[in-house]
Amino acid sequence: MKIVVLDGYTLNPGDLSWEGMEKLGEFSCYDRTEEKDILSRIGDAEAVITNKTPLTAETIKACPGIKYIGVLATGYNVVDVDAAAAAGIPVCNIPTYGTTAVAQFAFALLLHICHHVKEHADTVKEGKWTACADFCYWDFPLTELAGKTMGIIGYGRIGQAAGKIAQAFGMKVLAFDEYQNKDLVCDTMAYGTLDEVLTQADVISLHCPLFESTKGMINKESIARMRDGVIIINTSRGPLIVEKDLAEALKSGKVRAAGLDVVSTEPILDDNVLLTAPNCYITPHIAWAPLESRSRLMNIAVDNLKSFMDGKTINSVN
Repeated sequence: MKIVVLDGYTLNPGDLSWEGMEKLGEFSCYDRTEEKDILSRIGDAEAVITNKTPLTAETIKACPGIKYIGVLATGYNVVDVDAAAAAGIPVCNIPTYGTTAVAQFAFALLLHICHHVKEHADTVKEGKWTACADFCYWDFPLTELAGKTMGIIGYGRIGQAAGKIAQAFGMKVLAFDEYQNKDLVCDTMAYGTLDEVLTQADVISLHCPLFESTKGMINKESIARMRDGVIIINTSRGPLIVEKDLAEALKSGKVRAAGLDVVSTEPILDDNVLLTAPNCYITPHIAWAPLESRSRLMNIAVDNLKSFMDGKTINSVN
């Protein structure tokens, strides 16, 4: 089988190996692929692997040799899955590789907001503690999480993993999800309506997929229903938030702080309103990227393709 990876650098900048895929056929890998080069790089490949390089209906039609599409991510909106299905091409994603990493990173953002460890450590190196008249100082408000309510929107694998961490910190979890697992309900975890999450949570963490129904769900109207001083965390998808509305809420203080690993357009544009919003901490979409989770992703991607070649398609989204 002829296999091509269109944009492999983000997954593997050099600390992993493509050996597993190399064993499956004639293999080629590009670090990145611009739109003008997509067709020529696919050529007569039978298996096309992509991360963020789009595979449109037009591309799929223009490349009749494609028999399999693999996505090096959980999200698969870069592929026209309906066009692939119409052409008899399975689209296989990586559903579970980053659960613990993303949940952990959500709390990295939250704990930064609560304690500003780096900023305080920097002041120590700058000599402020040495010159301090008292035995300690703090330049930002410090926040204890125990006893507070974390509202989690989207209580699937990652949401549940974040919920366990929240409970370990002594927080109460109030989760909104269309599919409820009643076995998870306990003294420190309950399901609620979306409005209950918005109005009762001290911290709101987004862990839901991007659909038309969820696009822009955090907006001027929903923010108005939140508690004053709420903290918003987003490690899911940028377009879940109307960024100008969040920026205004940060400026007014309605939202105390936001920790965002994703934005509406990535890489972030230099005119994004959140870049100048106060108390907004943005990281470059790295929650998924620890070596351990990328290793799992690579292994699952290989297993997906091997299973397809063996006639047993797994993790197909169409």
